[in-house]
Amino acid sequence: MKKLHNKEEMEQVITRPGIHMFLFTAPWCGDCLYIKPFLPELEKKYDDQMDFYEFDRDECLDLAIELGIMGIPSFVAYENGKQISSFISSLRKTKTEIEQYFDQTIEQGGNASC
Repeated sequence: MKKLHNKEEMEQVITRPGIHMFLFTAPWCGDCLYIKPFLPELEKKYDDQMDFYEFDRDECLDLAIELGIMGIPSFVAYENGKQISSFISSLRKTKTEIEQYFDQTIEQGGNASC
């Protein structure tokens, strides 16, 4: 998962073709540490359908606030320069829930929201 550090980097990514999945996390976040071990497997599974990027929420707090992300870990997907789905919650996310969100984002053309 490629790390991004500011809104400008995100804006460069979202203009490219395809679905772009952004994860907002923080090194101190227990729930973020919980999902970290299985994220590489999910990234590999969905690699041909979307690309993956990670933000440190604390490093990019203004962007997180702009996107309505206060709870972490949270996911936001973009396609054609527009936000198409999000999985924003302060609750712990399971591998199954994340997979379901990714599947919904792909299958429904971005009409997914958890």
